[in-house]
Amino acid sequence: MNRASRNLLCSAMLTALPAAAHGQSTAYPNKPVRLVVAFAPGGLIDSTGRMVGQALTERLGQPFVVENRTGATGTIAAELVARAAPDGHTLFVANPPANVVAPHLYARIGYDPLKDFATVVRMVHNPLLVVVHPSLPVKSISDLIALAKARPAQLNFATGGIGSTPHLTMELFKKMAGIDTMAIHYKGEGAALVEAIGGHVHFLGASISVLLPYARSGKLRGIAVTTTKRSTLAPEFPTVAESGLRGFDTNTWSGIIAPAATSRDIIQRLNSEIVQWLSQPNTRAQLVKMGLEIVADTPEQFSVFLKDEYAKWGSVVKELNLRAE
Repeated sequence: MNRASRNLLCSAMLTALPAAAHGQSTAYPNKPVRLVVAFAPGGLIDSTGRMVGQALTERLGQPFVVENRTGATGTIAAELVARAAPDGHTLFVANPPANVVAPHLYARIGYDPLKDFATVVRMVHNPLLVVVHPSLPVKSISDLIALAKARPAQLNFATGGIGSTPHLTMELFKKMAGIDTMAIHYKGEGAALVEAIGGHVHFLGASISVLLPYARSGKLRGIAVTTTKRSTLAPEFPTVAESGLRGFDTNTWSGIIAPAATSRDIIQRLNSEIVQWLSQPNTRAQLVKMGLEIVADTPEQFSVFLKDEYAKWGSVVKELNLRAE
């Protein structure tokens, strides 16, 4: 091969490289994708993960397989994803305990919740409903605050565990309302609900999808939701903010994140596919029945949200001097 031929060959190879690289990026995914969930099957986080996994399987032509990795308030699952190859084939169903609460509860975890992940999309959020036992002379948030101030340190509320979103929500409520009430922690939301229905605790804040049937049947009395807007599932309940505590806004939520060095092309592809899926009427109807409200934000918006949530709950955990059990 003469010199001119060699030069032509090299030029052709160099020209082909960007096209090959582009072909590799657009071929994503090229094998099954692990969708890691930090909780056991059956809960809202798991159910949302399975729904989006099925949707992405159909839309992208590769299996998106849910893998439940429980334990340590979600930190085991989060660390697994943080340390995975940043090729888009291991994703995490992000959630408040693992991403913005547990890092403040544990002295040491195996990942940085803000630096070790790339945000893809916050899919949904879920308002909490504040309920009281019907025997309590309370029909509104202002009534509850007034009663708590008249009976300092005498009222109590149930939680499904230290550091859970419902627990921290009620602690934030106490702080903003200036009241003194006692938290009683149970092993799981179900046990807390049983105690509330039985009248063994005075009030409770938990997922609206869990509490709504009991509020509407009269076994519990719903008084407010914790988001800034009323719930589309139960618009009859006012917000805590409109009931007197301006700026009060908490919810549970779920989204998708990936290892930090995942390429921008993959992040954008996933965001686009998930947002399109969330915009479908059938998807919206199904999620609303579960008590979930669609967010469908950009990767940048999700990143800002995570930083704000991390700071907010870090302040509450520090003030209460909470530690993981």
